[in-house]
Amino acid sequence: MQSQDVAKRPAPASGAVVDVAQAEAALVEHYPRLVRLAYLVLPPSLGRNRRVLTAHALAQRALPRGRASGDPSVIPAQQSGSGRDGDPGYSFVRLRVIRTALDAGAPLGWRAWPKRAQLPPLLPQVRGLRLFPRSGGAEELALDQRLSALSGPARAAYVLRGLEKLADPQLRTVLSAAGVADPAAALREAAGVPPADALLNSAEFDPCSLHARPTDLMRRRQHTRAALAAAAALAVCGALVALPGDGWGPDGAAAPSYARNPAAEAALDPARLERVAPAAWESSARTDFSVWPARGDLVRDTGLLRRALAVWARPGESVQASATPGTPSGGPAGPPQLLYAGTVDEARVVLLYDGLRIARYAEPKDGTGGAALDFARVDGATRAEASAVVLSRADGNVRYLTAPWVKKAAERDLLKPNAGAMDLTLTADGATSPLAGPPQTGACTSWNVLQVSDGTGTRLLSDLGELVPAHLTSGRPGAPEEASGAANLRGWAPYACSLASVRSQGVRSVNAWRFAEQALPDASGSAAWVCTRADTWRGGGTRVLAQFRTPGGTYGAVAAKAENSPACGPRDPHVLAGVLWKSGAGSWYLLAAGTRDTASVTASGGVTGSARGPVLAVRAEQGAQARLKGTLKDGRSVAGLR
Repeated sequence: MQSQDVAKRPAPASGAVVDVAQAEAALVEHYPRLVRLAYLVLPPSLGRNRRVLTAHALAQRALPRGRASGDPSVIPAQQSGSGRDGDPGYSFVRLRVIRTALDAGAPLGWRAWPKRAQLPPLLPQVRGLRLFPRSGGAEELALDQRLSALSGPARAAYVLRGLEKLADPQLRTVLSAAGVADPAAALREAAGVPPADALLNSAEFDPCSLHARPTDLMRRRQHTRAALAAAAALAVCGALVALPGDGWGPDGAAAPSYARNPAAEAALDPARLERVAPAAWESSARTDFSVWPARGDLVRDTGLLRRALAVWARPGESVQASATPGTPSGGPAGPPQLLYAGTVDEARVVLLYDGLRIARYAEPKDGTGGAALDFARVDGATRAEASAVVLSRADGNVRYLTAPWVKKAAERDLLKPNAGAMDLTLTADGATSPLAGPPQTGACTSWNVLQVSDGTGTRLLSDLGELVPAHLTSGRPGAPEEASGAANLRGWAPYACSLASVRSQGVRSVNAWRFAEQALPDASGSAAWVCTRADTWRGGGTRVLAQFRTPGGTYGAVAAKAENSPACGPRDPHVLAGVLWKSGAGSWYLLAAGTRDTASVTASGGVTGSARGPVLAVRAEQGAQARLKGTLKDGRSVAGLR
């Protein structure tokens, strides 16, 4: 273990001097936070694409002019503390970002030239694509609407109070320095919006983690020069006249264009939605999303269903769209299946299924502005994987829609295997009462999962930030067990927090396998080696973690990891990993372990040694690097995960 002392830095005095190098260092170190500040202060009326580009432009222009350190800039004093709060360079660039963001939101005057911040940014430039942050839930959407109703100074006050934790005196100082005429009025207006500090730090307002969509392709075509268009038309007409028969041969049997395609039109007709009978799942050979009945109090709301289908086919610029990795986001090929349409918390929600994906459309109860569209790939789902879908997330809680075969639902904390599960209420439509979701930021002190029972078994499902929760299992790859058993719950507890590393990766299932135990040197007890493997819906992008836990340890430590590796999976149920470990006596060792059928383990490089059997313990120096190689009992070699 390594430790370091953190020295508190004094707050800068009023009139502190900042040179270019100091400001540049602060800008580079805190760039994502500064861009987030600019994005939140900018008026939402700019549109998300221009808001993202303008936020980056304002942050990049926050440096003082000139490169000489002798050209100082004076900034007001800020609150004391360590890190960025006590860094005058950060305070300076933050002030410039806030000032220019407020300038960008000011109305254009007819008597004066517009300021640079009020014009579209020259840099950065992205052509042919629209960029926007990840979509959040109904809670983030509601906060964005509240912020859009505030004035620019009030929005800046709210954001600085929530993100920067500035007290009112410091807020008034910063706002005044940014050019706000009446900081006190801005603070009073900002106080009218309830605090939502966690939401301000969410991915919804992160302009550094972006999705991309094409711009209006038809409009881009229309901007082609008229002369070229006329020449192309003449060439096409001449070719058509010259061709025999019906003209273009290869396209002779093609369907009409999209606007006149009967299949595409049927996909947008609410009357043609597939609706499964409520009891169809009881006699079907399949137990996946294809046998879910249509549920919810708005399944006959034709207007809502028509809007959901239209947005799926042609999402507008204001729609907050997201998709799990490897999930296509185009419209359905034909009429999809209706799974749910109803009121959930403060939104109207529609769930649709086209055999490959689930699409969730959500709009506020009091209007259609700010709609959200989310996609998740679910092809080949098993009974366990089709047990639940996320209906909504609000206030850190998650509400699920469960499969028709689910009889009972409960909330369980994976970090407390000996604690009982807390029952959740199931409505007649199969919706659960809200349960606390896993932590998004900060310390991992709990990891709540959904526990469902359906008469054939009890299963655990973990929310990883997507529409479909991941199925948790335990045991040897190829024949894993449900993680809900008492022994498997105890086995999962030290490694539950590692699930955060695979959040938003399109994960289908995660298996935890205790592949080895190792007696520690110096009579220090016995350590456990566990491999967790996250498989995805798309097939690629699998993630493998080899974790090491010493006696009495609360959490496992990641010793090695791999991506897109067959290790620790049904195709290759083998793994070899090592870690540098310090004994209670102060000696350092290289510890390594493989699966039970490992005949020998060899270390080379910075540490050399070998041992017969699946485990190795060799004296080493602190910080040493080694390469591991194992030989299986059948003669095959296995390399160590790194």
